[in-house]
Amino acid sequence: MIERYTLPRMGAIWSEENKLRNWLKIEIAACEGWAELGRIPAQVFEVIKEKADFNVERIKEIEDQIHHDVIAFLTNVGEYVGDESKYIHLGMTSSDILDTGLALQMRESADLILEKLALLKEEVAAKARAYKYTLNMGRSHGVHGEPSTFGLKMALWFTELERAEIRLIQAREVIACGAISGPMGNFAHLDPRVEEHVCQVLDLKPCPVSTQIIQRDRHAQFMTALAVIGASLEKMGTEIRNLQRTEILEVEEPFRKGQKGSSAMPHKRNPMMSERVAGLSRVLRGNALAALENVALWHERDLTHSSVERVIIPDSCILLDYMLEKFTGIVSGLVVYEQNMMQNVQKTRGVIFSGELLLTLIDKGMLREKAYSLVQKNSMQSWNDGDDFRELVENDPEIMQHITGEELDQVFDLSIYTDQVDYIFRRCGLD
Repeated sequence: MIERYTLPRMGAIWSEENKLRNWLKIEIAACEGWAELGRIPAQVFEVIKEKADFNVERIKEIEDQIHHDVIAFLTNVGEYVGDESKYIHLGMTSSDILDTGLALQMRESADLILEKLALLKEEVAAKARAYKYTLNMGRSHGVHGEPSTFGLKMALWFTELERAEIRLIQAREVIACGAISGPMGNFAHLDPRVEEHVCQVLDLKPCPVSTQIIQRDRHAQFMTALAVIGASLEKMGTEIRNLQRTEILEVEEPFRKGQKGSSAMPHKRNPMMSERVAGLSRVLRGNALAALENVALWHERDLTHSSVERVIIPDSCILLDYMLEKFTGIVSGLVVYEQNMMQNVQKTRGVIFSGELLLTLIDKGMLREKAYSLVQKNSMQSWNDGDDFRELVENDPEIMQHITGEELDQVFDLSIYTDQVDYIFRRCGLD
């Protein structure tokens, strides 16, 4: 079980050091592209490749004076390279490295999140197989409906996580593009082959058309993919929270030795991690909305998206990484109370078989309205008076004149709720 969240991997992706390192890769790749075209002398490019570097603190000092992050970066790189630095950033605009660098960070984040999704899927699949035939109560509107199995609940989660993977892979493809196309995206001061070279070096696809920026519908797709994953985790966490309620108590979050649930009530064992995951999903949705707001910009570019993205994209990636790790720990250590599940199935004294009884009477030729009325009458008496539903049915001559005792046994047989589990698992790829 995962004990604590470790930030370094995802945090490192969004560190200032990594961002600037990506910028430097882009600039060096662009110089290399120009060198291959003969615009930059080969020996000059070798100097640039050998000497180009930066210092984060020095860049901050320069930026404090000039208030432009990219120029501060280029100035500091120039301090390392010397006179040959005049060829760096040739024909380019700030967004060429900002947006292409951001694409690298989002792609790397997507890869890490996909790793975490795969780990969660493994844990959910293990629970699905372990409790494949474990009967538990199916509920609609929070009210007992008919039995299902806990394994099917986990299989449902498994397929939802598979869809999450597909959406994120698609979004990863959409954001993994670069643009080295100049101030208005028309290559007025650049050769498109420079862009092609940079993208080849960085394993990105060139944007077919760009303005001064890469269009933000791409980023919105990525952010909404993250938000939908968060919504799925919230759904799963909410289910665990409900099933941990004292009145139900079919599952329980892992509760470690020495852990405290309440400052005032020592007996409390709360689903606090599921609640945390559910709450944090709201932040992901809010960030996704902000990303959608960033799609519409003035003409070829404005700055309304920029400051927003510096917050929402790193925060969402780091947050979802945290949520996945925590929820994987919850599923891995989940305590499952099979006995309580069966007790809850039996709690309503057999009324959960009303649907099967209804169908049996219809099969015997009774009109649906008549059959429904008879079954509901006995169901309501069981609900209101606490009587055993089967005994009520056995004492109802209007029903028993149509079915035999053996057929009634079949009506009240729990096996019908597990008969097709194998088929569903095969369909889910869990067999």
